[in-house]
Amino acid sequence: MEFGLTSEIAGSANPDIERTEADGVLTLTFTRPAKLNALTPGMLNEIRRAVADMTDQDELRVLVITAAGRYFTAGHDIATLPREPGLTTTGARSGVKVRAYLRHHHELIDSLEKLEKPVIVAAQGPCLGLGLEMAVSCDFRFAAESATFSLPEIPKLGTIAGSGGISRLTRIVGPHWARWLAMASRSIDAHKALDIGLMHDVFPDDKLQEEVQAFARALVALPGEALALAKLAIDTAVTADRTTARDFDRVANTLLILGEQNRQTVADYRDKAEK
Repeated sequence: MEFGLTSEIAGSANPDIERTEADGVLTLTFTRPAKLNALTPGMLNEIRRAVADMTDQDELRVLVITAAGRYFTAGHDIATLPREPGLTTTGARSGVKVRAYLRHHHELIDSLEKLEKPVIVAAQGPCLGLGLEMAVSCDFRFAAESATFSLPEIPKLGTIAGSGGISRLTRIVGPHWARWLAMASRSIDAHKALDIGLMHDVFPDDKLQEEVQAFARALVALPGEALALAKLAIDTAVTADRTTARDFDRVANTLLILGEQNRQTVADYRDKAEK
């Protein structure tokens, strides 16, 4: 297997991912239960295609990533990993090639994080490795009671989570629990994930999809530009100094206040108040 990059995005849905669109919600469901929904390059390309469609199509307002079967995902399908990482055509090993490969995965996860529309992950079972790295890039994270979460890269591969997951995980749960997951490679259940702030909510297994879709439809009903700017303001607050973050808040809100939707909403409210 060559150690190359796959930049082409499939024009049709991958058979291991079911894609549905309804009421402004684009839902991707991993459907590879025989392989514990382990993520293949084709599946990752389908996620890339979905992010591109979310960006280009105004009618798509919320992205949901979930799965069918016993696992949410076992992580990256190890069978699709290169046999000789970083091997060049001359037989030498190249760190440049390894980092380019890792950057390719970073860019996919980054694209989920940077999408200016809400992204939801709903884990109905074990969420391992690359699956957890993907989850921590999403805006909202929900789990079924049967879900578990871990980063098993150190004991299984002798590597660390390599797609930006450790840095994102640390920002969300802090270094204390990041060490538990990323260094000790321990697994936590759904309720512990909720307690430490990794999940937003936990539902009974038979209620997860219903609850998540209802949440997604509620987001669809909100003003899209306000959601986008709120997301940008939150991301800015994570990395910027306090003054810069507050300046961004004011600039973002100025754009919204001057927008047509705000003017119409205020006018409608005043009309009702005067009646």
